Amino acid sequence: MNVQPEIVVDVHLTGDDLRQKLAEDVRRGLAGRTKRIPPVWFYDETGSRLFEEITRLPEYYPTRAERHLLARHRSQIADIAGADTLVELGAGACDKTRVLLDAMTAQGGLRRYVPFDVSDDFLRVAAKDLRAAYADLDIHIVVGDFHEHLGRIPSDGRRLVAFLGGTIGNLVPDERRRFLFDLNCTMGYGDHLLLGSDLVKDPDRIVSAYDDAAGVTAEFNRNVLRVLNRQLGAAFEPQDFEHVARWNHQDQWIEMRLRSRCRQTVAIDDLDMAVEFDRGEEILTEISTKFTPDQVERELTDAGFVVDAMWGADDGEFLLSIAHPYC
Repeated sequence: MNVQPEIVVDVHLTGDDLRQKLAEDVRRGLAGRTKRIPPVWFYDETGSRLFEEITRLPEYYPTRAERHLLARHRSQIADIAGADTLVELGAGACDKTRVLLDAMTAQGGLRRYVPFDVSDDFLRVAAKDLRAAYADLDIHIVVGDFHEHLGRIPSDGRRLVAFLGGTIGNLVPDERRRFLFDLNCTMGYGDHLLLGSDLVKDPDRIVSAYDDAAGVTAEFNRNVLRVLNRQLGAAFEPQDFEHVARWNHQDQWIEMRLRSRCRQTVAIDDLDMAVEFDRGEEILTEISTKFTPDQVERELTDAGFVVDAMWGADDGEFLLSIAHPYC
């Protein structure tokens, strides 16, 4: 009788760490006149469920476009990478993982999958589902923040590091430069990066993807206020804030904001803090940069990567890029 490999879990970010980081982000982000909350705090259980619903909406093209590229070019990706380990940054529900796992299994060398995310419980559930389909695969969960814990990811073997979903676009340019440089520093000879990035297109199409007719994205956006209520003793009334999706032409990114419908003061008891809002005042909750292929190649090159291949540029919808560190 074959014994399945155990699922290994490395926790570098505990629930207490997350709460402390949330408190720091909220104290810093809501104290000034320009208010913001980082998008990582969308993803509690409700937020993760709402986002999965968003990916199935007719207006939300990125997930479908990326999945199409993965399915179409999976064999090429596996051949170029020649990897025995798949590392997935921001793995979440691991919903796109099977396409890559199947291709890498068929290529012949796959032995390990390393999902990396901030959510311990979410990763454990997803890993158990994968275990049923890939009985002989080593699964090594890493719970951490990719701004702090990239160096904690297992480095042995030949790795394909996947950063998908256009998540790179949630970082402002300085953050992207630092992230890509830091990631490059953790990668060795034979490793490859697979990057998914959304492309610049008709702004109306982009805005509709972030402001769907059914209002699911609006609920997803307002849910971050419920996270603050539950985690920090805040007294936000989510319906007192209007969901706003706005195209920023200068920076080439979509902005999601929450706009106060009235003049109000919101207490955050655990921080001994009261936040004042004028009517119409906004909280920036997410940016999502849209790129050109030349921009993606330039940013990868500047961070020390050599681009091996790109797929999707001709369609102008979404881009997959595979690159290796310059050694």
